[in-house]
Amino acid sequence: MTSANLLIVLIVGTVVGALTGLGLGSFFGNQLYLAILAGFLGTIIGGLARNFIMARRSGAGSDSRTPMLVIVYSAIASLAGSSAAMEVAQQSEVSASVWIGTLAGLFSAILMALLMITYHTNPGEAPKLRPSRH
Repeated sequence: MTSANLLIVLIVGTVVGALTGLGLGSFFGNQLYLAILAGFLGTIIGGLARNFIMARRSGAGSDSRTPMLVIVYSAIASLAGSSAAMEVAQQSEVSASVWIGTLAGLFSAILMALLMITYHTNPGEAPKLRPSRH
């Protein structure tokens, strides 16, 4: 189940970032703003898609949802993912907006996946995503 959670977040975040770069790339003069928007949207939509798929489609119920606080922290962390995407794009000398959006979505989704694993791990326990019991 952990792999499915992480794959949903990573795939959806990357696809949303790429679509943001493709659709909105021509509207931004500074590509850093595009990267920030792509990373932010990739993170938010990836988290919401994960909650929707795992809570409704898998039959696990609302216990398997990631709290909105983790998604908000992930949106803040997406600034770091977006900045890293710009650095990678500049070092690789590729300035295509789709490439920047894809990297921003991917790096931001990786940070969200790390936050999800951290949230669901107790000290002294092996990292795993498990349903939270309230």
